[in-house]
Amino acid sequence: MTYKLTAIIEQDKDGVFAYCPELKGCHTQGDTVEEALSNLREAAELYLETMKPSELRRLSGKTILATSLEVASG
Repeated sequence: MTYKLTAIIEQDKDGVFAYCPELKGCHTQGDTVEEALSNLREAAELYLETMKPSELRRLSGKTILATSLEVASG
């Protein structure tokens, strides 16, 4: 079965960090966005293998949306 997951990617001076909010504790990193995404895909596949069928069913009904938000300050 295929699952659609959210990938959150953050980049700073130390590298690129990525995680799936649907999979608590599923975090990884890389030197590039592409490497971090590749590592995240592998981590998510391994994570899904450890989940019970009931947990996988709940996961398929969950939706997380990510967008940007512009906020004025001062």
